[in-house]
Amino acid sequence: MKLDRRSALQAISAMTLAPLAAGHAAAQTPATSAAGASLFAPPPRRAATVFAQLPNELRTATAENEWNAGQPAGLAATAVLEGLSFDRDGLLWCVDIVNGRVYTVDAQGRFKVELQYDGWPNGLKIHRDGRIFVADYKHGILVFDREKRRMTPVLERYHLERLKAVNDLFFAANGDLYFTDQGMTGLQDPTGRLFCLRKSGELVCLLNNIPSPNGLVMDLEERSVFVAVTRENSVWRMPLGRDGMPIKVARFLQLSGGVGPDCLALDKAGGLVVAHPGLGCLWRFDSTGEPTQRIDTPAGKLTLSIAFGGAGAQDVFFTESSTATILRAPMPVAGKAMYSHA
Repeated sequence: MKLDRRSALQAISAMTLAPLAAGHAAAQTPATSAAGASLFAPPPRRAATVFAQLPNELRTATAENEWNAGQPAGLAATAVLEGLSFDRDGLLWCVDIVNGRVYTVDAQGRFKVELQYDGWPNGLKIHRDGRIFVADYKHGILVFDREKRRMTPVLERYHLERLKAVNDLFFAANGDLYFTDQGMTGLQDPTGRLFCLRKSGELVCLLNNIPSPNGLVMDLEERSVFVAVTRENSVWRMPLGRDGMPIKVARFLQLSGGVGPDCLALDKAGGLVVAHPGLGCLWRFDSTGEPTQRIDTPAGKLTLSIAFGGAGAQDVFFTESSTATILRAPMPVAGKAMYSHA
């Protein structure tokens, strides 16, 4: 039988597509066809409880506040809680970016203003010697002097140039200080940076191509650094070579929905806990990247900062900043000891 050109092309097309269509249909299970493809089973979920809430009299920022004015249209916060860190006495420290404050929170959930100053404190970590280090979006890396009640600059520049705007920080076991320099970077400007301030005083730029670097933490062996890349909605893993410089940097987690990951924390089993603002939850991923736990907020969706605490560091504390609340939930694995406690 002789086919015209059009009939021949249709026959070839049918023969080509039929096996693909059959294979696609065979691959469709009820789970994937009804709810979309998923690599992992949904992890167990539980709701957090309220540990503390910032009093209304301290939620004083207005829409005209300089920090609020620089945010995407429609966003204006009266307070933004970040930088959760426990000291050796069990006192919880945190910062309020938009109001320029450093707080402590006691075991009963009562806030105390330790300092109010002209700054945008965004992250907080405690040194082994008890000093309070602050990543200040406006001023760089600062140290809070508890006795004199003032901030002292530690690092404001890199090669004479001002930093973009630092976000968070992490101490390695040897005393090296890693921190993210986020600024207003994103997919439109992927130039955010990751620095290491060596205990020797040397400042090294490790990465300079990150679209909004945010929270960071090292793995159990401290051979890699995990960085939350907020505007890409992902977490990168940066292995370190013998010289302490990055090699074979890769995307460890690709999230979806929400705003993108913020703070990161590590547990004793190497599990990575990720704050996911916009979805109003924390995720726990095991050391291979498989989700094993989801913690939901009772209200609000702006989950930002994380710290392990309580008896044996078995509970996770985290902020929900739209309600200026610190939440608490038990975790299956206790948190890894921070530099301040090691």
